[in-house]
Amino acid sequence: RCARGCSLQPRYLEHFRYPRRVQNITQKGYEKKRAKLLARYIPLIQGVDPSLQTENRVPGSSQATAAVSKQQKSRSTNSRDERFRSDVHTEAVQAALAKYKERKMPMPSKRRSVLVHSSVETYTPPDTSSASEDEGSLRRQGRITSTPFQSHSNVEPWLNRVIQGSSTSSSASSTSSHPGGKPAAASNTATATTAATVLADLMAHTQLDNHSAPPDVTTGLVEHLHHERPQVASVRGVPRGYNSSILETADGVPVNSRVSSKIQQLLNTLKRPKRPPLKEFFVDDFEELLEVQRPDPNQPKPEGNQMNVLKGEPLGVVTNWPPSLLAALQRWGTTQPKAPCLTALDTTGKAIYTLTYGKLWSRSLKLAYTLLNKLTTKNEPLLKPGDRVALVFPNSDPVMFMVAFYGCLLAEVIPVPIEVPLTRKDAGSQQIGFLLGSCGVTLALTTDACQKGLPKAQTGEVVTFKGWPRLIWFVIDGKHLAKPTKDWHPQVRDASAEIAYIEYKTSKEGSTVGITISHASMLAHCHALTQACGYSEAETLTNVLDFKRDAGLWHGVLTSVMNRMHVISIPYALMKVNPLSWIQKVCSYKARVALVKSRDMHWSLLAQRDQRDVSLSSLRMLIVADGANPWSISSCDAFLNVFQSRGLRPEVICPCASSSEALTVAIRRPPELGGPPPGKAVLSMNCLSFGVIRVDTEEKLSVLTVQDVGQIMPGANVCVVKVDGTPYLCKADEVGEICVNSGATGMAYFGLLGITRNVFEAIPVTAAGVPVSDQPFTRTGLLGFVGPDYLVFVVGKLDGLMTVSGRRHNADDVVATALAVEPMKFVYRGRIAVFSVTVLHDDRIVLVAEQRPDASEEDSFQWMSRVLQAIDSIHQVGVYCLALVPANTLPKAPLGGIHISETKQRFLEGALHPCNVLMCPHTCVTNLPKPRQKQPDVGPASMIVGNLVAGKRIAQASGRDVTQLEDNDQARKFLYLADVLQWRAQTTPDHPLFLLLNSKGTVASTASCIQLHKRAERVAVALMEKGRLNVGDHVALVYPPGVDLIATFYGCLYAGCIPITVRPPHPQNLATTLPTVKMIVEVSKSACILTTQAIMKLLKSKEAATAVDIKTWPTILDTDDMPKKKLASIFRPTSPDMLAYLDFSVSTTGILAGVKMSHAATSALCRSIKLQCELYPSRQIAICLDPYCGLGFALWCLCSVYSGHQSILVPPLELESNVSLWLSAVSQYKVRVTFCSYSVMEMCTKGLGTQTDVLRMKGVNLSCVRTCMVVAEERPRITLTQSFSKLFKDLGLSARAVSTTFGCRVNVAVCLQPNRLGKLAEQGTAGPDPTTVYVDMRALRHDRVRLVERGSPHSLPLMESGKILPGVKVIIAHTETKGPLGDSHLGEIWVSSPHNATGYYTVYGEEALHADHFTARLSFGDTQTVWARTGYLGFLRRTELTDASGERHDALYVVGSLDETLELRGMRYHPIDIETSVIRAHKSIAECAVFTWTNLLVVVVELEGSEQEALDLVALVTNVVLEEHYLIVGVVVIVDPGVIPINSRGEKQRMHLRDGFLADQLDPIYVAYNM
Repeated sequence: RCARGCSLQPRYLEHFRYPRRVQNITQKGYEKKRAKLLARYIPLIQGVDPSLQTENRVPGSSQATAAVSKQQKSRSTNSRDERFRSDVHTEAVQAALAKYKERKMPMPSKRRSVLVHSSVETYTPPDTSSASEDEGSLRRQGRITSTPFQSHSNVEPWLNRVIQGSSTSSSASSTSSHPGGKPAAASNTATATTAATVLADLMAHTQLDNHSAPPDVTTGLVEHLHHERPQVASVRGVPRGYNSSILETADGVPVNSRVSSKIQQLLNTLKRPKRPPLKEFFVDDFEELLEVQRPDPNQPKPEGNQMNVLKGEPLGVVTNWPPSLLAALQRWGTTQPKAPCLTALDTTGKAIYTLTYGKLWSRSLKLAYTLLNKLTTKNEPLLKPGDRVALVFPNSDPVMFMVAFYGCLLAEVIPVPIEVPLTRKDAGSQQIGFLLGSCGVTLALTTDACQKGLPKAQTGEVVTFKGWPRLIWFVIDGKHLAKPTKDWHPQVRDASAEIAYIEYKTSKEGSTVGITISHASMLAHCHALTQACGYSEAETLTNVLDFKRDAGLWHGVLTSVMNRMHVISIPYALMKVNPLSWIQKVCSYKARVALVKSRDMHWSLLAQRDQRDVSLSSLRMLIVADGANPWSISSCDAFLNVFQSRGLRPEVICPCASSSEALTVAIRRPPELGGPPPGKAVLSMNCLSFGVIRVDTEEKLSVLTVQDVGQIMPGANVCVVKVDGTPYLCKADEVGEICVNSGATGMAYFGLLGITRNVFEAIPVTAAGVPVSDQPFTRTGLLGFVGPDYLVFVVGKLDGLMTVSGRRHNADDVVATALAVEPMKFVYRGRIAVFSVTVLHDDRIVLVAEQRPDASEEDSFQWMSRVLQAIDSIHQVGVYCLALVPANTLPKAPLGGIHISETKQRFLEGALHPCNVLMCPHTCVTNLPKPRQKQPDVGPASMIVGNLVAGKRIAQASGRDVTQLEDNDQARKFLYLADVLQWRAQTTPDHPLFLLLNSKGTVASTASCIQLHKRAERVAVALMEKGRLNVGDHVALVYPPGVDLIATFYGCLYAGCIPITVRPPHPQNLATTLPTVKMIVEVSKSACILTTQAIMKLLKSKEAATAVDIKTWPTILDTDDMPKKKLASIFRPTSPDMLAYLDFSVSTTGILAGVKMSHAATSALCRSIKLQCELYPSRQIAICLDPYCGLGFALWCLCSVYSGHQSILVPPLELESNVSLWLSAVSQYKVRVTFCSYSVMEMCTKGLGTQTDVLRMKGVNLSCVRTCMVVAEERPRITLTQSFSKLFKDLGLSARAVSTTFGCRVNVAVCLQPNRLGKLAEQGTAGPDPTTVYVDMRALRHDRVRLVERGSPHSLPLMESGKILPGVKVIIAHTETKGPLGDSHLGEIWVSSPHNATGYYTVYGEEALHADHFTARLSFGDTQTVWARTGYLGFLRRTELTDASGERHDALYVVGSLDETLELRGMRYHPIDIETSVIRAHKSIAECAVFTWTNLLVVVVELEGSEQEALDLVALVTNVVLEEHYLIVGVVVIVDPGVIPINSRGEKQRMHLRDGFLADQLDPIYVAYNM
């Protein structure tokens, strides 16, 4: 059989495992037999015995006849053998799967604790009371024998799984438990590194004719091999015979890391033959337009004639037909009071009560009288005619419901039957509440027993359910009803157009609407059903359906009374205990009609062998209420097959189609009522997806077999119209929505005029636009067509319709395909939900199923991958997300089944808590924008006119001109900082320069000018005498933040040595911090290390020896006790261009580099900062920064000495033990200027968020702060600075105080934003406030800057990085052509200033490589100026603000580091933007980092919440990145909080994270590989 609806040659045929039809073969025997059969087809893996290869495989194809296999044996020889049942579909699916060449797919890896969902309790076999429509939920011993291949939920395996689970290592594999309870450990090495478990080849060659090619994600692949840390525990189950080329035999550690091999698998899976992308495409400068799906020119089109309106037989005229339903009740209640009306059964199947027509009439009268006369509020009657009343009755009490319903009709109030709310959080209960509210319901009728069972508030009253109006609950049991007075008689009116009752319906989106049915419609519908079904007086009918709505209500409560029939009502609870009960009741009551759903037939099949003596010969009609579900045919056929021998006649089965809006649409009539023979159509699914009916003659695999639902109702007109837009009539071979015009349909949606018009007042028109009738038609929501003999065929419902890339798929069909993939082993049959979610402007299919507790990880994963293949083959559509949830966790509909809309809601909110997820965005998302082709930008050929490039202002700006500025300070005359310090020591010896605070906030040490000078002298002496160093030698200063660090720095200058400040290693974390120290010492060629005694011991300790080679340290001197010797002479550099110090730092991309700072650059830097921040000796500033590199170092060690102001030093490390230290110090010393880092700001925001009141009590007052500058080498973090300002506003912090700075390696201070300082503060002109602009994120990806309004879609807020320092010039240059750019372009920030660093200092001889970082020139325009390239992307914008000099202020906006950007699909992405979107996706995401690996986007997410939420994040992360960035996430890694490494500046170290991920060192909770 061929797999496609279109003709597609199977390119890759592979012989798959044979279906196991033989029942008596043992598992072991089967394995052996299969191994033999397969040996020819599986290529041998080196050194692996063929019989071993099959060991840890899941038995492949499902038994083609899982549910009905036993019946096949017992089929009587004369039974019909055209096997159009689910087994045919199963075989189709198996055949389709067989076409897939096996190829491995990376299995998601999961931490062990996630597999064990909390406790043993959660592994209880699925809850049988909760209405799962599956075989597993029948409490019978018999079922074990009836389904030979179902894994029995006996207690052992699941218990054993929990116990095992808790002890196993976190390997990728999980342990599968066979029903015998013996764990079979599968090893992760086997899974990951060998082909032994030949995983199904997901997506391998599913190149379909109708998918446009998915984005190419595989260009430029590099194979990385990383070593995995030993994980011996996970290699337990390796079968013998593995050859050593696969494993290192010594300790069983696999050679290549699990992660990389999985990513490699993923890439291999994604590399597949591609079709060229579509040609038609709009290209716009800025816009990335989403690919528009073009219709396939070869798609099938309808060719038939336009259909005509179909007219049903006329409604027959019946003598003495009552004028209304109540008149009928009155007649039977008074003339035939003893006639049985309704028999109720208990859960054992005993008849507990039979309601007679006399009783129904008298009790309804009593209720009507009570409602109208006895219920009052403030002496007013509570109800007036036409009011709505809720009917809340359990499914087991049809008698009370019937009394309540007819009582309301008699009282002329409108009953609204609803489900019994069990808890405050029932699925969909809120929507029911909304319906009650909108109907103005204030009274609810219920029974005594039900009222007792409802949840109560403390007052003893029934609680108000979430979203419900306040209700008065009235119990209608006999003792609460009053007897009517003699003179009271209800008015039994003729049927009118007034509303009789309201039936609720839940729409596809989950909202609940009420459909109003008039008295006239109710009567007409009863008449039509009586005629169609040939009902006669006193017939007996058994009803299994819900009597509150739909067919159960129409036949079992309304039409039955019309005809004085006797209804046997079978409660759902009885069906679950004994699925044969309805058949037994048909037999014992000799019922003529039975009303069932296909599920009831299916259940009774599973249990039928217990009953030999039932007979169904009395039945003349077996009405199948859900005959409109195309898959009901398999239940009907299988049921007939078995029960034909028990007296069931084939023509008795009567499927019908109905909808809440149009009531009964069509029903099959038995031949004696003149019905034509039943029809059956085998349709091509591919054509159906285009809405075209083609009978499939070639027996292809993807077919839908549908049975007719009979003829339309008497007195009705029916037509089929187009689903979308104007209701044009369909052609004869086109699928459309069935519309009905008759007196027996619903009237409206209560209170919703707009959608009522669309649905209840549709006017079908011909192709020419002519209305077909002056009467309005009602849309039924059923999709179908009219076949031969005017039989109606239904192929699906509008509610289950999913339109993917212009093709329509039906949720039911997709469920059926999933079920055909060996379902009963891994998931529960009735517990599968399929729905679509809109992601990136198209529907995406999501499939959620409940996993059996005894299914292992591999089993489930294999099942999932096979489901994907099956759906792809049969429906030619990709599944976007497949999720398995633990048994019993999906929200349930009131009577079994799954509450689809609630499931969808939970999926979108991230509250589904799956235990397995497989996402396939790469296969499904075909409408991404076309990858960008780079255009060469403005080149030298373009004209430069003045300051314009191609019509735009050149993006350049500069700070104040230093040469023009006179600063009246002696210090300006000094070029060398050593000279400045000596001068200060002579002129102001006791002026305090530094104040160091400890964590308690007390002063730990101080230094005045003379003290610092003296200590520096002693250090210089020690260097020369003890260290025997020469001028120009490099010295590493390894000190904790403090005055020692500053003193030794100047000591080095005094001795003519070159200092390098190094962060000391962390004693608790030597393994990672010490190698960095060692590396800096080596790279900087330090001849000596100066440090404290404690650190010196640490550097030479045993612990250190395990991290580095401690024998190779240079001379280490401790400066704790130095001789007090006077320095003979202080070294004077021969030229200002000589090297002053080296500044070593590690970039966020993990590159260690030192930059060279000359004496001239050092003093120029100090001067610029002094001018910008107006620093002079009377000032105090507080610094909470690390003193080791960049601007932090300059502020700690250089600026105070140069400007003479006093610095209050707060080491950020001390904040870990006292968060409020920095702010308290600022307040205590009334500091006007303070500097901090983002990490400090974040610590304060998080740590002091709730403590502002406490701080205020302690007297912390921040109103003194004029400016608080955040020192950073990144884009300003707006949200953090804003929340900091907001939070501490209560402590007096001015809203304008917080501003940002920007510096980088080549120039540590490009921008600083001092705010209103000093003399200029009075004039209020110091610096304009930092401005924020909103740019279009999509344009930014194309390196363009387009300003948009705040709040517009895709807008990104950016804050300027501060005011450009005096003497600094900035220009924006193209990263590749190095030409100047215009204002509206994003480019690299180049900077020219006297304090630029002079170059990198490295040992790797790469100076030439990076020379242009410091000596770049523009390729055209001003080609003379020498610039340094910052490596950051940004843009300039001239603002409307002016600064002190009256100049307009040029704002520099930093967007991000060039090294960090991700080039994906030809566009430039900044990780922070993707991360911001991801963090917003779910409340449990604490932090996020992204990086790329071989063109795959990897998203690492820190989960702050319970581990069961981990898998919810996979879909949400994938969705948000697709929606907002048009990117497909390749791998989602979920880790614990704190795993993403952050450096001292608070920047994420994404490259370290990437290395850790590839080396498998993150210990993730879950890793999902998106297909």
